[in-house]
Amino acid sequence: MSPERPTLHVLPKKMRPLPSRKRVPPPLRRGVYLLPNLVTTGGLFCGFYSVISTFREAYLIAAIAVLVALVCDALDGRIARLTHTTSSFGVQYDSLSDVIAFGVAPGVLAYRWALETWGAWGWLAASLYVTCGALRLARFNVQVDTADTHHFVGLPIPAAAGVIATTILMYYFLGGEGATNKHMTLLLLIYALGGLMVSTVPYYSFKDLQMRNRQPFWWLIAGIIVVQVTIAEPQLMLFSIFSLYALSGPVLMLLRRTRSTNAAVPLGLVAPPNRGLDSDKESSL
Repeated sequence: MSPERPTLHVLPKKMRPLPSRKRVPPPLRRGVYLLPNLVTTGGLFCGFYSVISTFREAYLIAAIAVLVALVCDALDGRIARLTHTTSSFGVQYDSLSDVIAFGVAPGVLAYRWALETWGAWGWLAASLYVTCGALRLARFNVQVDTADTHHFVGLPIPAAAGVIATTILMYYFLGGEGATNKHMTLLLLIYALGGLMVSTVPYYSFKDLQMRNRQPFWWLIAGIIVVQVTIAEPQLMLFSIFSLYALSGPVLMLLRRTRSTNAAVPLGLVAPPNRGLDSDKESSL
């Protein structure tokens, strides 16, 4: 007799494991889009010029250069979307430009203008601001596909840089008298801006603001008033806009928490019914 052959158990096709396939990265595209990246480069140049002006003690010009970089940062993204020239390269390049224009440049400006005489506390505050700004940008790049489009998580770094720049503009607008390096408020302001950037406080993003649609008539009147005040007193108006925006996040978060606590009543705080008489009757039985 021939020896028995071992039986082979053949799995059906549906149960067979699929062969492992290596993920092939998409091919790199040659060339870059010129128009939005040139605008981003303009913001980067403004940030670097702000640092040069700070070394020359031209603090007012350094603050204006940061504000011009803000304009470039607002334009490059819109130009890329309108011309359909968005790319991963542009997103990364914009973040690197923001680190210089809105992180390093305002940090160096704040240190030389007001924090240098504070010694270690001064340069630690400036370096903490730059570090928190870089962390804020890194978190934004990671969460860009999953984050809420209506709100930012934490204070955006351009808004934080705008607060520093407009504070300097407001100082010179009010006369620019006295030594700025002896004010505790400026030291606390830098620490507060760094903390707000890495916080989870929601800030309105204005991305869903449809300017092309019909709006109430009073919006037009309010816009005309804002334009007139900006033309008449640009330092005062810009300082008010950036300061109110920086404060809007914590204020709105406190209002939401207050409303949620008032709406939800804990069960432990509900007063039990008055059963004093019934308990007395039960004890007497």
